[in-house]
Amino acid sequence: MPTFRHGKKTAVLFNGTDMSPFLNEATTTQEIETAETTTFSDSDKTYITGLADGTISTSGLFDSSAGASDAVLSGMIQQDDNTFTVLPAGNEIGNRAIIANGQLTTYEISSPVSDVIAISAEIQADGGLLHGVALASAVNTGSASATTTGVNNGGSTANGGLYNLHVTSNTHDGNSTIKVQHSSDDVTYVDLVTFTSVSASTTVGESITSTGTVNQYLRTLSNLAGASGSITYHVAAARR
Repeated sequence: MPTFRHGKKTAVLFNGTDMSPFLNEATTTQEIETAETTTFSDSDKTYITGLADGTISTSGLFDSSAGASDAVLSGMIQQDDNTFTVLPAGNEIGNRAIIANGQLTTYEISSPVSDVIAISAEIQADGGLLHGVALASAVNTGSASATTTGVNNGGSTANGGLYNLHVTSNTHDGNSTIKVQHSSDDVTYVDLVTFTSVSASTTVGESITSTGTVNQYLRTLSNLAGASGSITYHVAAARR
């Protein structure tokens, strides 16, 4: 039997902000170029595939408060590298994640006389949209090291991957280090990639890549160097 999902659970993360409270629509689009190879001997047109492309379109509601939708989107349009994650089925470990690094190319504010002020944004992926899974939607408090549950891919892969980190809340008083680890048996894990250390009380987004083998299981590890406060972070991974 099919398993359908309601759109109300969709989560959207841009850099260091959970944009879900401000948005009400998110569309991810993947495209592939085709080059025609038809010759005189053919009765029908023939094609081969070329370069892939991907975009994200979002829309929602205008909020001019500090750290809200307008401040986030108007700031991003001037940045070269941004981290984007869309989770259609919700932000739980193992759920489908569509991730990208790229540029915000359009930010529009619409002010109708008889309705709420609306916003929309267009994102161009740099390197394509990749389909993967959510590895973490976690809070780490104090100075502890914490790991998340391993996500089973069903087998290893050989072509590396893309990994997105979003730190959306941070009251911790020291640096925080977050890693993606991999394992062949869900018992012994080793580091796969390490995100840039997150300074005290800062929020951030980062995309990094790996090459070579990615083992069957993936999880995250967070290490907090300070003594108090907490950090809320989200990680998604897509294998190539």
